[in-house]
Amino acid sequence: MSFNATKRELGEIYTFFRLLADGVVAMGTPQAVADEGERWPVAMIQREEHDGTRRYYVGEDIRTVSGSLEKNGIFLPRPDSERHFPREDFATAATLVLDLLKLPGEEVEVDDSLEAFLDAVCIYDLEARTDDRTDFSIAFWHADAPLMGFAVRCRLSPMNPLLDGGRTANLKFEQTGIKFAVPTVNKINALPEAPNEVADRMLMIERLGGVLKYADVADRVFRCNLLMIDLHFPRMLAEMVRLMHLEGITRVSELTERIREINPLKIKDELIQKHHFYEYKMKQFLMALALGMRPAKIYNGTDSAVEGMLLTDGKGEVICYHRSRYQVFANFLFQNTRFEKGSLDKDKYGFLERENGSYYFKLNAKIGLVKR
Repeated sequence: MSFNATKRELGEIYTFFRLLADGVVAMGTPQAVADEGERWPVAMIQREEHDGTRRYYVGEDIRTVSGSLEKNGIFLPRPDSERHFPREDFATAATLVLDLLKLPGEEVEVDDSLEAFLDAVCIYDLEARTDDRTDFSIAFWHADAPLMGFAVRCRLSPMNPLLDGGRTANLKFEQTGIKFAVPTVNKINALPEAPNEVADRMLMIERLGGVLKYADVADRVFRCNLLMIDLHFPRMLAEMVRLMHLEGITRVSELTERIREINPLKIKDELIQKHHFYEYKMKQFLMALALGMRPAKIYNGTDSAVEGMLLTDGKGEVICYHRSRYQVFANFLFQNTRFEKGSLDKDKYGFLERENGSYYFKLNAKIGLVKR
């Protein structure tokens, strides 16, 4: 019996099947294309399901073993759980999933043949169930090599953001310059819903004589996390989000160039031109996000279980980024990320709000990968 699945779920499964079928993955370049000169052989992939751990060993065929993980990371296989499948079966399944990903809409129907294969290889959760934000872990070169955790992004489906907005990622600007009466505040907040309504409110505040001055990060944990990048980074990030709304620039690389020109931190020109201060700090931030930083979770600079990213492009080719190739990974993120607009109602930003006798205007920081 067929069932419906989201493209985000299928994007993860496609990447998984493609790696098992190919038995190798190309490392990515900063331009998000495969580096044909560097390919890492895939020896084993570990994936979590609701009823335990699955391991898929890559050889002449694919050997699957079900089991459980002890607290110390030791894998305990279940008796008689081993099965063998031709690698060609995974290649066929990957092609079927790729065809589904190319269909219109965000949800598609999975037919009986693909469902039967999913059942045969013991895949019941299309999105792996993990608490550490990895989608699955890979042992390269040989099956006993240390496992490396990866997050999957597929450009054929909606992608999880690197920095998921949310209320904890709000940045506060104090409204100064002139004291607005309550009716004026209500008029500003009542501007009609539109694609640029946040920018419209900010411009209206300026026209009425108000000034929005960066004040703080709304959430204490997120503030401390940003300060780990640099004591002035919250102000830099706030200025980038402000420019995104007012000037319509979304790409991180382009916004960073604008920040170089504006120099909101008023640092010396030598630091900007010769040391590339703003680019360096932004790359640090993006790498921290890719390797575990979250707005509401205390970040101490220690990497999480996520060690890299697997990116499936619009043609279905999978490329790999790993923290061991730090500069390439950082340059890829810098060139292929953008600021995004979250939901105003859900994330509670884009309005003048009274707090301790003053009015504040919140902006939301959300960053994701570009689609192309």
